[in-house]
Formats: sequence, structure tokens, C-alpha cells
Amino acid sequence: MRVTVTGATGLIGAKLVDALCTRGDEVTVLSRDPDRARARLGGAVRAVAWDPAAGPAPERALEGRDGVVHLAGEPVAQRWNDEVRARIRDSRATGTRNLVAGIAAAEPRPRVLVSASAVGYYGPHGDERVDEQTPAGSDFLAGVCVVWEREAEAAEQHGLRVARIRTGVVLDPDGGALAKMLPPFKLGAGGPVAGGKQYMPWIHADDLVGIYLAALDGDDWSGPFNGSAPEPVTNAAFSKALGRALHRPAVAPVPRVALKLLYGEMEQIVTTGQRAVPRRAQEQGHTWRHADLDAALRDAVG
Repeated sequence: MRVTVTGATGLIGAKLVDALCTRGDEVTVLSRDPDRARARLGGAVRAVAWDPAAGPAPERALEGRDGVVHLAGEPVAQRWNDEVRARIRDSRATGTRNLVAGIAAAEPRPRVLVSASAVGYYGPHGDERVDEQTPAGSDFLAGVCVVWEREAEAAEQHGLRVARIRTGVVLDPDGGALAKMLPPFKLGAGGPVAGGKQYMPWIHADDLVGIYLAALDGDDWSGPFNGSAPEPVTNAAFSKALGRALHRPAVAPVPRVALKLLYGEMEQIVTTGQRAVPRRAQEQGHTWRHADLDAALRDAVG
């Protein structure tokens, strides 16, 4: 395939580009800093300059492509204020709108757009199992995801198949939530957060890449898909499993007030959760390399 990727230098983007190149695909990446992207991703990748906030994506990077994967967006895991919230929302709304504008102008157009989203789409749901039919929540992150997905869906008006991947907590030691958890757990100071009853829809980074590849390749992959492992677990169960993987105790509780002081409103990401299950991917017959949490964590931190 000929594939264009945004957000290619991020945690998942770099792994996805590597997987695409390994299987022989031709990869173009859209980046604010093409030189940095080439240095990060290797000389086999074509890098084209694009600022998602500045205007439509360049047609030359999209015409004749088989597929586009859209991963770019302002990081959510930072202390929120009005300015940060605006950047998080606008980077996804404006960036996706400008990407679709570039796709619309390309000739011939790509056949498929696979766009990132997040399980935050559903908002907090306690221990209720949620799948892709569950309505959107009403909190800030849910609103961001709704706008994000709506802008991606607009590509259907231009003849593209559109898949939206609602990603859970990604297990990779080099970034995301797991990277932040590892230092205290390695010191034996890790444990459940805010009581530990909230659910974590986790997924090994390799399996998330596998879902993106399946969505690129599979003509039946259209609409929303939860990018998570088949069985979500509570934060308490996850903490115990991480302790086992590191051969460290995991009994030091982290009170919600401590996270509130550290992260402000952003603490809701880790103190509330969704028991999200990947029903639609399972219906497609998709398989996971790391469906067991203990094995997945051993692989991730080993």
C-alpha cells in the first residue's frame, strides 16, 4: 500500500510507520518538521511539511495514496487550563478538518481514512461495560472526541471509507500512561489510584498498531472501533499486575486529592474510566497478540 501518516513521530505513529515499512508499504508522513521526522523514522520515509492548524494538507502528499492514518493532536496528558483545553480541542477539530480538505482536493483520492479517537468518547461509566454503540459522554474529553470524529467522518462525503479508533490506555514503556507509572512502581511505591475501582481499557502498543493495520486493510472496517484489549481491568487489578511484572509490591495507595494537586482537572483521566470492550473488532475476527494483561505487561516492561 501507499500510506500517508500524520502524527508519525509520536509513540504509536513511529511504531505504525515501522510496521508499514517492514511489510513493504510506501510511507509518506506529514510533519511540522520534516527533517526531524526523517531523522526519527529513517530515510525510507518521505516527509512533507504541514502545520495542521495553518491550512489544508498538501495535495501532493495525499494524491494516489491508498490510505491515510491520522494520529496528530495536542497531548492530553498535561495540566489543563483554558488555553490548554482550547489547544487540545482545536488541534483535533481544525487539524482533522484541514486534513480532510487536503484529501478532498487530491486526485486521485485515497480510499480510506483511519483516524485516532479515544475511549474518553464515552465519558465515565463506572463498572458498566461499554461498546461502540454506547452514546457519547458529556464531559470535556467526550466533547473533544465527538468533534474529532465528526470532522473525520466528513471524508465519507468524498468517497472514503472512514474508521475511527477509540484508543484505550496504551502499554509501552517509552511513553503514555505506563511510562509515567513505571518510576514509582520500580521503587516499590506504586499502587491503586483513587481507590482503584475505576476501569482501565488497556492495550499493548503492538496490538494497537495491529488494529490500525487491520483498519487500513479491511474493507469492512468502517465506523468506530474500540482500540483496547478484550478484557478491561480495574486500576487496582492493573496495579497488582504491574507489580507482579516488576517483582515489586504494589500496595501504596495514591489518593485522588494528590492527583488533583499535581494535575488539576486532568486527574479525571486516571480517576474515572470506562469498561470499554472492543466488540466490533472481535466481530471482524480480529486477534490480539497480548490479550492477557500479565503477559502483556511482562512483554512491555521486559
